Amino acid sequence: MKQYRRAKLEPQDGDDSGHVRTVDGGATPGRLPVSIGVDIGDRFTEICVLDRDGEVAQRTQVPTTKKGIRRFFEQAERCRVAMEVGTHSAWIQRELDELGFETYVANARKLRAIWDNDSKTDRTDAYLLGEIVQIKPKLLRSIKHRGEEGRLDLKLARARAAMVRARTLLVNHVRGAVKVVGARMPPCHADAFHKQVEALPDELRPMLEPVMAQVGDHTALIRGFDAAIKERAAAVPAVALLTQVPGVGDLTALAFVSIVEDPSRFPKTRRIGSYLGLRPRLDDSGDLKPQLRITKAGDKFLRCLLVQCAQHILGPLGPDSDLKRWGSKLSERGGKNAKKRAVVAVARKLAVLLLTLWKKGEDYDPLKKAKQTGEVQPVTAPTMGLVTTKEVLDAIQEDKLVAKKRRSRANATSAKRPATKVKRVREKATRSVTPKPTRGSRSCRVVPALRGVESRPTAPATGP
Repeated sequence: MKQYRRAKLEPQDGDDSGHVRTVDGGATPGRLPVSIGVDIGDRFTEICVLDRDGEVAQRTQVPTTKKGIRRFFEQAERCRVAMEVGTHSAWIQRELDELGFETYVANARKLRAIWDNDSKTDRTDAYLLGEIVQIKPKLLRSIKHRGEEGRLDLKLARARAAMVRARTLLVNHVRGAVKVVGARMPPCHADAFHKQVEALPDELRPMLEPVMAQVGDHTALIRGFDAAIKERAAAVPAVALLTQVPGVGDLTALAFVSIVEDPSRFPKTRRIGSYLGLRPRLDDSGDLKPQLRITKAGDKFLRCLLVQCAQHILGPLGPDSDLKRWGSKLSERGGKNAKKRAVVAVARKLAVLLLTLWKKGEDYDPLKKAKQTGEVQPVTAPTMGLVTTKEVLDAIQEDKLVAKKRRSRANATSAKRPATKVKRVREKATRSVTPKPTRGSRSCRVVPALRGVESRPTAPATGP
């Protein structure tokens, strides 16, 4: 097992305070504040301490555990501490905040000096973090970890997503294995796939029946997660505001609330698109303004959920709304990738809409803009009425009967017309036309017209 060096500081001249040298974390005129750079690894963490002159005062390596982190920082003087965001950064920041340190969690995407370094090592990364936080902490673009409640809600949503991915892998394995022997599983929803055991070929049953049983177990677990998410969403007031939008369910709304947490973080609602990585990159230079892909910054899970909602809104099952009209017009422009760009654009606009509803706490009107521009006349209160499920079903059945009658009439009419029409065309095509000879002109023969070949007179016959 790899050994680690214990945290130990060399005492300065005239300092007999023990093996740890106390340092003053505050800045003095003309001197820099003491800072600590922390490069977090999965097993060990590299620590670099810089004094007020910007020189390395001490380097050490501790285990990435609560005990190892506390063993070092409990003996250190309170000062600025910088670390990169990662798997362990959340709980390490909480430990340091409890001890009274001024912690900065750097956005790793903004630290090009670290990830694009030709001599990148853990020791170098820790030193650069300590140097940046000592001189100008703003360059770290410090992020804020979400709270305990939002973190647990997000873990619940991601656990369901992991279970869905595992079930999809098993379903695809069964379908692919069956095709190899010339069979095919019947098309069905993933929730009912485990019931199709009888469709398995006899020679593959011993191998695939256990897989089908696992698919059924995963389906039961997913239903349990759905019930837990629905129960948790009912306890969050903001979820009810977001689920007003058609296509946005409890899962997407709960994930949105858990990741954003505080809507006041965004003074302008349009910034939520950049926060979730749904805006295009910019690389303009002079007259060159290329069209680039989206940044894909922020949380990937929520971005995927918003794209799924956008696909539903633009699909045939999505109800009429300002968002659908805007996305449909956008998809008509451009080439074959216009629909893909429209889906991402609608996802970005949907994120702005959800944040606006959350901040204002108002009811959602799907055709608000259309009513303002006069494209759709608003429905007044006296003409609005409640429609029951029976009335909807009766209307659908009536529409089906009317469509059936129209199809029967069209079939009856089309069965009569083609026979007479084809007969007339054939007679006209095969009929020989012999013009009457005029006085003073020679008679001419006409070749019968056959299927579109024009008739033309032949050369007159010459006599002896």
